[in-house]
Amino acid sequence: MKTIILNGSPRKNWNTALMLKEAKKGAESVGAETEYIDLYDLTYTGCRSCMACKRKGGERCKCFWKDDLSPVIDRIFAADALIIGSPIYLGDITSQVHGLIERLHFCALSYDDYSNYFTGRVDVGIILTMNDTWYY
Repeated sequence: MKTIILNGSPRKNWNTALMLKEAKKGAESVGAETEYIDLYDLTYTGCRSCMACKRKGGERCKCFWKDDLSPVIDRIFAADALIIGSPIYLGDITSQVHGLIERLHFCALSYDDYSNYFTGRVDVGIILTMNDTWYY
């Protein structure tokens, strides 16, 4: 079983990373092969809407744009499980995680009937962290 773990925080050793590293230990304890990636170490953008993934004869579930995220997308579609972690900034996930989701979703989306080209299965877990005190 292959598990990809993505840290969407710019901080490699704070709350989000610590929780993801514990999830990694848990996955490994049941025999999963894991890969841990800090998204802020990669150079990439969100979807550029180049439409290359929609052209006839184009590879489905592959992003045409070649940058640091392209091989990660390929490994995600080949994995059994994906764990994404992000802190909440300004009420939302980080821009790095948004870019990842855009790229993953768009290259698998059919414009013919809005179905999904991806026919496999990747179980997904999401870890969100927030270092804020709420007063009611």
